[in-house]
Amino acid sequence: MTTLSSLCDLIVDCEHRTAPTAASGYPLIRTPDVGVGRLHVETAQRVDEATYRAWTKRAEPQEGDLILAREAPVGNVGIVPPGVHPVLGQRTVLIRPRPDALDPYYLNYLLSGPKLRGWMESVSSGVTLPHLNMADIRSMELPLLPPLPTQRKVAAILSAYDALIENNNRRIKLLEEMAQRMYREWFVDFRYPGHENVPLVDSELGAIPRGWTVSTLGNVCARITDGAHHSPATTETGMPMASVKDMTPRSLELSTCRLISAEDYEALVRQDCRPRSGDVLVSKDGANFLKHVFPMFEDSVAVLLSSIAVLRPSNAISPVVLALTLRDPENKAQLKGFVSGVAIPRVVLKDFKLHRLVLPMRDTQERFEESSGAVMRQAVTLEYLNRRLRAARDLVLPHLISGEIDVTYLDIAMPDVAA
Repeated sequence: MTTLSSLCDLIVDCEHRTAPTAASGYPLIRTPDVGVGRLHVETAQRVDEATYRAWTKRAEPQEGDLILAREAPVGNVGIVPPGVHPVLGQRTVLIRPRPDALDPYYLNYLLSGPKLRGWMESVSSGVTLPHLNMADIRSMELPLLPPLPTQRKVAAILSAYDALIENNNRRIKLLEEMAQRMYREWFVDFRYPGHENVPLVDSELGAIPRGWTVSTLGNVCARITDGAHHSPATTETGMPMASVKDMTPRSLELSTCRLISAEDYEALVRQDCRPRSGDVLVSKDGANFLKHVFPMFEDSVAVLLSSIAVLRPSNAISPVVLALTLRDPENKAQLKGFVSGVAIPRVVLKDFKLHRLVLPMRDTQERFEESSGAVMRQAVTLEYLNRRLRAARDLVLPHLISGEIDVTYLDIAMPDVAA
């Protein structure tokens, strides 16, 4: 029997206390920052030099080390990338494979695969919050491993998918930043094409370009509603029903939606719970209010639960302008005032409709939509492409890890990880 600990130089538990955070410094990798096969370093909180030294006394994480989440969710794992010096947050574990026996990238995919991921979930203890014990991690039984050169070839194939996904993620971020910056330039700073010839006039929201007006969400939308207020029974096969958990920053993730019967689905379609092209979807639950806001560029397949609000713009405002208006930090700060309730915070839609906004002239909106709308569509297309890449990677991963797909004679290799 080959155990994980027998092939590792280190398996080190985290500090069992909360690290004080700082505005900048070293990334603090908590369980939410550990994904499936990667660490979300860019969004992690930071700690200062003193905290870094105190929290890495047992071991300083280095390139090629793995960080495993023991909870929330159990078994997520990611590899420390080059040039990053992280700190372990609570309920995480540092794993350093032996370089002469186990390639770290291969181990990253091995632990992310269905077999070992399923085992970790099965041995997790705890009713309220399942967690993985250190003893179980160390004694984890590994399958028969191929030689190091073959491990590196397997990792190289799978890493090619992830490299494409990461490249697309960077492009998505740039595209969305571009669209939001352009929104602020045109509709907050009023530096839109031709602005030099349009004077500013007073309004109840301050100075605005002549010809622009102040309106409310209720007046610029033909419909403001939310999804179903009752939840049909889940079925093994059927049609998708989305809730706030199935929203990404720019679209609905159909693969995570639960399924309902065709009869229940058709009933909800008749109740207008299926969003159309041109609608703007808003995460509506108090904890997630405005976390996700995006225009629909095509009719949805899924119907919605009430945790998602649907804004159907009238001819007064374009969907792209409406979505970017709701995403704008100043508007978001004001809109959070419409969240009410203590136990289950929710947005009161009748109050939400009263939010005031500056309404640009329609020809200006159309010019903006031509450029920024194309940028946002491209971001959505890249997200769809990433979903297909992840599906393809996850399909081939168990066959590569098990050796069912023989890569021995392929002329590929991963570079050695720096010691």
